[in-house]
Amino acid sequence: MTQSTPKAPRAPAPRVLVVDDQLTMAETLAEGLAERGFEGVASGSSIEAARRLGEERFDALVTDLRMPDLDGLGLLSRVREVAPDCAVIVMTAFSEIDTAIESIRRGAYHYLTKPFKVDELALFLDRALSEALLRHETVALKRTLKDRSSLGNLVGRSGAMRDVCELVLRVADAAVPVLILGETGTGKGLIARAIHAEGVRAPGPFVTVNCAALPENLLESELFGHVKGAFTGATARRTGLFEEAHGGTLFLDEIGEMAPALQAKLLDVLERGVVRAVGANKETAVDVRIVAATHRELRDRASSNGFRQDLLYRLEVVTIDIPPLRHRREDMPALIDHFLVGSRARHPQSRVQRIGPEAMSRLLEHPWPGNVRELEHLVERVVLLGRSPEVGVMDLPATLTVQHEAAPFLFSGEVLPLREAQRRYVAWAFERLGGRRLHTAEKLEVDIKTLGRWLREDEKAK
Repeated sequence: MTQSTPKAPRAPAPRVLVVDDQLTMAETLAEGLAERGFEGVASGSSIEAARRLGEERFDALVTDLRMPDLDGLGLLSRVREVAPDCAVIVMTAFSEIDTAIESIRRGAYHYLTKPFKVDELALFLDRALSEALLRHETVALKRTLKDRSSLGNLVGRSGAMRDVCELVLRVADAAVPVLILGETGTGKGLIARAIHAEGVRAPGPFVTVNCAALPENLLESELFGHVKGAFTGATARRTGLFEEAHGGTLFLDEIGEMAPALQAKLLDVLERGVVRAVGANKETAVDVRIVAATHRELRDRASSNGFRQDLLYRLEVVTIDIPPLRHRREDMPALIDHFLVGSRARHPQSRVQRIGPEAMSRLLEHPWPGNVRELEHLVERVVLLGRSPEVGVMDLPATLTVQHEAAPFLFSGEVLPLREAQRRYVAWAFERLGGRRLHTAEKLEVDIKTLGRWLREDEKAK
């Protein structure tokens, strides 16, 4: 005995409200549509139809233009108020073409002049409903992409992260380059996507390239493209990433690793807005916003001729400094919960439901040299390997050790050199104030550049 394969449930037939003050005409069309896969509903009163549109769900409206009490244009306005996604087709006599065209301006999909065949009406209904579905899916996709890319994905309510989010919103619509600074794993790419998603360029492409991942010759071809025969192996023309990002944003990750020759070409693009493909004779205009990121100290590299000073000036019009995780520990419980939810969704077989208090305490004390990325990977590991609903200290990796910073008191313990005491105190103050540079500089009564130099010295000492 063979077992039949269960059939997938059939999608419900599209509901179409047909309105004509001649009820017989409306019923005839509704019946004809029913024979062609629609659920046709007839109405001989535009007032009744307006009421039903507000109370019931219809995928499409087919309405006559000339009717007593409420004409077709009035009904069109009504459906735009209560059901803006409802497709509308109007029926009209030849003498009322001007009114029919006005209905198109007001949002109707199409008009049919009487007499017409039901097959013709069904054809335009199919097209209208298909386009409406496509628009709905496009809007949903854009909303999903925006949700994934925008500030909603930046977890953390510390003062430092509030400052970062505020700066993202302030520069999102600007046309100037943005330079994102931060240690590896702090989320520079996420900030770059948020800048793009929150700004006027959001409908355009977001193109990203890691400048450290490709050798100089390949990176040049990736960025600017090449023509056929430009070099050995160039068998066809290749469009560069600058052209692909036209109208949108190009994210240059790890720009500190870019070779000096490419830095010069990048500076030229920023100044003139044109690119020239490798081997090409002509330039191509591009409209691209540059967002760059690095974990390196570009000013030090510029001082040692490792990075062009003039390019640095162009890139750092707006600088966003992302604090390391150890300087915003108050964000960690929210980050851990966020990663826990995502990891459990990816591993539904896991028994892990929460982080125990002792394990949470150990996580909060860890220095997190790999920052948010390290924390995310650790949560994934404990969810995947955890053997009980609550994660304990024994479930954490052995490499997770607690490092205690020396107390910042100058008058206890060993006598320290004044420079070392200053270094420790500045680092302690910066962490105590949530990694907020401007606030820390104000409290220490120094300028922001001096604070930056002290913090760099602290990082090198570690």
